[in-house]
Amino acid sequence: MGTATYLAVCPSPMNDAEIKRRDLRPALVFLSGELIAVPIPLERPEVVLGRALEADVRVNDTQVSRRHAVVRATRSGGTGELEYILTDLDSRNGTFLNGSRVREARLANGDKIAIGETILRFDLLDEIDREYQRQVHRLISHDDLTGLLSSRSFFFELRREAARAKAEGRSFCVLMMDGDNFKSVNDTYGHMTGSKTIEEIGLCITSILRSGDAAARFGGDEFAAFLLDADIAQALVGAERIRAEIAAHKFSVIRPGLERHVHHITVSIGISSFPEDSEDPIELVEMADSALYRAKRSGRNCVAVYRDLTPEELNAELKPRGK
Repeated sequence: MGTATYLAVCPSPMNDAEIKRRDLRPALVFLSGELIAVPIPLERPEVVLGRALEADVRVNDTQVSRRHAVVRATRSGGTGELEYILTDLDSRNGTFLNGSRVREARLANGDKIAIGETILRFDLLDEIDREYQRQVHRLISHDDLTGLLSSRSFFFELRREAARAKAEGRSFCVLMMDGDNFKSVNDTYGHMTGSKTIEEIGLCITSILRSGDAAARFGGDEFAAFLLDADIAQALVGAERIRAEIAAHKFSVIRPGLERHVHHITVSIGISSFPEDSEDPIELVEMADSALYRAKRSGRNCVAVYRDLTPEELNAELKPRGK
């Protein structure tokens, strides 16, 4: 990594009393990558950064070592004030502070840390700062219409879940969902109703998901989700609940004079399973997407799975409900 030049206005150092008075808490804020704008509180005496699952701050970056660097909270021998020390853990590609490679260095408010292609900033944040960073991250990582994850954030969470499930020998399933004949909604009722319909589909999906499951809007009327600790049979039950919830929902029509009018729409859903179908997150989404189109070909408003089922699973599979 080349040497970078930074122009910064550095605040005067703050002692422990001032930090406590202003309720300033140390954090690492991601300035790049999939966790951009996320503040990671430094609440432990020692926080390890790296690619390993057990790292305190896990960085999904191939240029980052499994245990790349550590931030330790210590008391200064001279003043007894709390300070934070960044130490490289013999990483393959090095740890950089404000553009210079370091083995060990004391962190100051606003310092930039670079590991691999990932950049973080050491900040002392008050409650307003912390809430601001959370809101910025939410705007970046979530779809503004539905509040669901963006496709980029979904893939980040999916990769993290795949790594965790592989390490712990657990299963999970991926769902791809798409509105049936959604174009007719825009053509019949207008784009404001179309947007409201997408928002309400998102609400229907989240009303069925359990704590820990994740859902995203991929764009248009296409949605995705993954179900934690679920095999095919359990995913079929969950997907059918989503399908039935949307089919029964009375969707709002936004049009003057038709305030009380509603319309109906259905979705088709495809399912893939980890690890039976694949252990690769991208492949799992592609397989669920293939199953989705199988559901479309079966008449829409139904659920389909990617792989051939066992006789026991066939008994549980949901039959097409075409329209």
